[in-house]
Amino acid sequence: MLIDEVHVNVKAGDGGNGFVHMFHDRHRPHGGPDGGNGGDGGSIYFEAVSDISRLNQFRHSKDFKAESGQNGMANQKTGKKGEDLILLVPIGTVVNYDNGTSVEMIEVGQKVMIAKGGKGGLGNHHFRSATNQQPTESTPGQQRPLRALFLQLKLIAQVGLIGLPNTGKTSLLNELTAANAKVANYAFTTLEPNLGAMKGGSIIADIPGLIEGASSGKGLGVQFLKHIERTKLLIHCLSCESDNLPSDYKVVRQELTNYSSTLASKPELVILTKTDLISPKEVEKLTAKLHTDLAVSIIDAQSITSLNRLISQKLSQL
Repeated sequence: MLIDEVHVNVKAGDGGNGFVHMFHDRHRPHGGPDGGNGGDGGSIYFEAVSDISRLNQFRHSKDFKAESGQNGMANQKTGKKGEDLILLVPIGTVVNYDNGTSVEMIEVGQKVMIAKGGKGGLGNHHFRSATNQQPTESTPGQQRPLRALFLQLKLIAQVGLIGLPNTGKTSLLNELTAANAKVANYAFTTLEPNLGAMKGGSIIADIPGLIEGASSGKGLGVQFLKHIERTKLLIHCLSCESDNLPSDYKVVRQELTNYSSTLASKPELVILTKTDLISPKEVEKLTAKLHTDLAVSIIDAQSITSLNRLISQKLSQL
């Protein structure tokens, strides 16, 4: 199960307290102040990786805390700094803070400080001066607040395969890329997005089938519409098995419009799928009627090659 939305709580480490201590030994019975500063608290970082399932780690564990800094010590020793905490998240993750701001993880290896560790407090050695030779003051370490975050995964792919359920999107993904996604002849086989890379390196996302009312939460709802917001090109799949292809096309287009005008305005290729189920004459008739860009079948290698070429040409123009 792909987790693509999750709420988590993070807390950077608190700073250690400054220390009050007066040095003395048999040679200097009235030695001066030597209390050290507290160590800084550890910070929390998110680092982007290519594994889209990484948000699954937050399914049960919701609270994360970096190590606090240690208190200062005698002999002007600064307390040890708290260890930073680095959490791996999928590329495409949007980190939404509780104050309304957000940051996006858009490149593999990108590392972002999510919560900064607290500064360590000052020991009494810091406060010594010509007029204050025996200071007894110190400061506490900086306390860090608990931050509530909302993590939302939006897949980063150049191409999005869209259409009603059971229109052959996953089969096409498997043919166009090295993906090996689950395929079966019933609606909603795809319950989570699948990704694959074409020979040229372009990433294709197979988005679970939309139904009428998806933009308002029906079926799989808006859960996966967000995954095609970043695509450059949409491939709209229409299955030859349907009795009303014009209606199928309008349903999906309307859901895109209802969800986002930006999404609805993206460049689109319309293809007729599963053409092996009808006669060549019927394919020709439907292609002309629907003004599709291409007719394909996964058992027709030439049609898949043509689709691959068409996608590459279209992307090069964007």
